[in-house]
Amino acid sequence: MTRKVKIATIGGDSSYTPELMEGFIKRYAELPIGEIWLVDVEAGDCRKNGAGGMFKAFRTIPVILEIVADMKRLCPDAWLINFTNPSGMVTEAVLSYGQWEKVIGLCNVPVVAKMGEAETLGVPQTDLIYKFAGVNHFHWHKVADKKGQDLTPQLIDKLYEENSGLPKNIFDVPFYREQLQQMNMIPCGYHRYYYRAEEMLKHGLTEYATEGTHAQQVKVIEHELFELYKDPDLDYKPKQLEQRGGAYYSDAACETIASIYANKNTEIVVSTRNNGAVPDLPADCAVEVTAYVGGAGARNVAFGPLPTAERGWLQMMKSMELLTIEAAITGDYGTALQAFISNPLVPSGETATRVMHELLIAHKAYLPQFADTIARLEKEGITIKDEVVRKM
Repeated sequence: MTRKVKIATIGGDSSYTPELMEGFIKRYAELPIGEIWLVDVEAGDCRKNGAGGMFKAFRTIPVILEIVADMKRLCPDAWLINFTNPSGMVTEAVLSYGQWEKVIGLCNVPVVAKMGEAETLGVPQTDLIYKFAGVNHFHWHKVADKKGQDLTPQLIDKLYEENSGLPKNIFDVPFYREQLQQMNMIPCGYHRYYYRAEEMLKHGLTEYATEGTHAQQVKVIEHELFELYKDPDLDYKPKQLEQRGGAYYSDAACETIASIYANKNTEIVVSTRNNGAVPDLPADCAVEVTAYVGGAGARNVAFGPLPTAERGWLQMMKSMELLTIEAAITGDYGTALQAFISNPLVPSGETATRVMHELLIAHKAYLPQFADTIARLEKEGITIKDEVVRKM
């Protein structure tokens, strides 16, 4: 008798859910699903990058760990397939604090990159061999042909002529060509926020003045998507889903689930325990790497040491992640401050500290672990003065 799979989707009223259902339907013959449960709450939100992204972690990680505690009690053989952002930090928290090994974190950025780059090189994606290494939203990769010949230099040249394979929610400021040639790797699209910080900040401020924050733009797109979803005759994937920045997330999740169920050993870029794949980081921390996913989970492809500049960036970012996770769990003010100071997207100083204080107050309904700190700040007369903070 075929073993039926039960799927519980936490966040089931997401605009990604129709694509998730599409992914399961596509795999109907290989993934026999008996039940799908869609679970959600009325309140919803969206955050990304910098200070806003760190507060997303403060809010999300304690909830995820509660879900893990429930899984230990109710379904100890289940897998947690996560694409809740910040995906890498969530995976790290589940591994380190949740003590739950059956977790895989996903991101659509590698999927979009591989699709775009195959088109740029003019070859089928199946004819390319990819190796990714880093952490979620902060990785690099190399590409070779089926004979193992390095195509990365050729791809770098073509990226300055063709489609860069960026998610639609990333403003396309070009990387410095000489920098990519020196590292002989392709950076994640989000590296623009670090390698071209001045230009990305200028663009972000212009967007804020004309179109609103990214969160406000996403709310508009979400509204459009749900209006389209009301039509029972809708028979195509709306373009807004790609503009939302999350296209192929759900399909990646479905493929991961199918690969575990059927022991397919499919090559997927995932967040998982390092186990030496990236020797520049501790073996027990979470990394985002190329892996073969099967019945036992993810088996990582070793990338090897990173060049000097990239090694330094990666170690700094992992330090920031670990501090953010610790602060999310403990509610310790000093640890949160250290995380803020460590994040290169949050220039340290009086302004950053004020933004952190205002964000703590703005999010107080969702941050019980920081209750004592928030009460102290309010007693000191701290209020939300920054209009950007109100909208983060």
